[in-house]
Amino acid sequence: MSPQRSPSFLAAHVERLSRTHLRDLLKDRERGERLRHRVGPLLLDLSRQKIDDAALRALGEHVEASGWQRARDAMFAGEPINTSEGRAVLHTALRASGSRLPPVAPSDARKEIEHTLHRIEELVRAVERGESAGMGLPAKITDVVNIGIGGSDLGPRLAVRALAPFHAPELRSHFLTNVDGQSAHELMRQLDPRRTLVIVVSKTFTTQETLLNANVLRDWILRAYDSDARAASRHFLAVSANTAEAERWGVATSNIYPMWDFVGGRFSLWSAVGLSLALAVGIEHFRALLSGAARIDDHFRSTPWHENLPVLLSLVEYWNRNALGRASRAVVPYADLLGDLTSYLQQLEMESLGKQVTPQGEPVAQDTSPVVWGSVGTNAQHAYFQSLHQGTDTVPLEFIGVVRPAHPLRANHDALLSNLLAQAAALALGKTFDEALAEAKGGDEAARRVLAAQRTFPGDRPSTVILLDSLTPESLGALIALYEHKVFMLGHLWNINAFDQWGVELGKGIARQILPALEGQVDDLTGFDSGTRALIEEIQQRREG
Repeated sequence: MSPQRSPSFLAAHVERLSRTHLRDLLKDRERGERLRHRVGPLLLDLSRQKIDDAALRALGEHVEASGWQRARDAMFAGEPINTSEGRAVLHTALRASGSRLPPVAPSDARKEIEHTLHRIEELVRAVERGESAGMGLPAKITDVVNIGIGGSDLGPRLAVRALAPFHAPELRSHFLTNVDGQSAHELMRQLDPRRTLVIVVSKTFTTQETLLNANVLRDWILRAYDSDARAASRHFLAVSANTAEAERWGVATSNIYPMWDFVGGRFSLWSAVGLSLALAVGIEHFRALLSGAARIDDHFRSTPWHENLPVLLSLVEYWNRNALGRASRAVVPYADLLGDLTSYLQQLEMESLGKQVTPQGEPVAQDTSPVVWGSVGTNAQHAYFQSLHQGTDTVPLEFIGVVRPAHPLRANHDALLSNLLAQAAALALGKTFDEALAEAKGGDEAARRVLAAQRTFPGDRPSTVILLDSLTPESLGALIALYEHKVFMLGHLWNINAFDQWGVELGKGIARQILPALEGQVDDLTGFDSGTRALIEEIQQRREG
């Protein structure tokens, strides 16, 4: 069964709006008041989406009939909504200490979380006071290296870079994720092994890429201590659910921090997975990040759909994907400090929502996750915006801006924000042929008409604008939590489990079969498909050459 592109209850709205240009919708001065909503430091503006009140009401009626509040409350309460693995989904409990609403997560989970947060605080304060030796770590730490991949890397990497203005100046942060040895090689050339703290983040402590990089850095630090394993072990922390394996690898028990089955990797920034962030910005700022996310949690738990930012964001994506058939979405932050946001959202959304069967094992009824892509503006404008403005496909965009920057260069920032606003307006309004013709100068009529055709912009291309008052731990926490809850809502609307990721397992399993062949341990390649076998043989021949 092929997914249905346009739900029947939206068909009449799609037909009506196909005859209406965004330029005309934006003539309604009150439209913005109805489609702009604020929670604390975060403003969500949906006024340039190709939707009107009637279509939004239809979407609202659909989501209300779906029982989304019951599903939402089940997540917060720790019910096993990750049905394929029989697990609770309690990333919200990681920041519940900042909530103004009564706690609903199981008390045992809350106690474990609070205990771990206390351990993180002890560690961070000891490093800040220069007392890290008392925690079983090197006496002097200048650099922290986070080794992880996927959710063990993308969240901390995003937050550490985004919150650079809040960093402790005496500590430098680094991230090692790709199994490509070039990154590790270059990093080791820059750092002093005796002053480097390494955090190995892996739920199973068996992740191939993570352990390969961890082994490289362990050997590097061992050489600095003339193979004294006990001295070298002081340079390693682990964040893992597999304590026994981390201990066997060589991390002291006191230096292992937990990961829990009730928190998925891509939702784990708020846990000990964020240890590198806490060390970079300090515990007060780390707690502010949690509080910013908790504010959105409270909003999501207590606000009706028509004012609920995560619900509205999910309904707009549902409209674009399922009613209008948009297969991708570009995310363009106009802030260099948010340069890792798109990569983070690729995993959060596409790993969560890239599913084609329901929790009952049946084919989905509608298209699911669009492709998420993008990069920072204004660089993006000089790369692919030509296609977004005048290409044959319509790609919805999300523009993310910061009102008050962390630097004093006002002229630069005004130019940056003016470009954000201009691109959103240009995509929506476009330029008609007649307008372009009126601007054309010189030449005969035929030449001017050719030029006008090339300078016509169809417009009618939707976008969302998200503005942060400033980029702080609180606002970053709110922004990330907004996207997390949007993912939950889309999983609910599409009837898929947003909290497992079986799709990443197949390739990993095949890679484990191929590796011995590349290492020369397997001579019989007949078990591989013809394409893989030919490439293995080609690699082996070229190595020998």
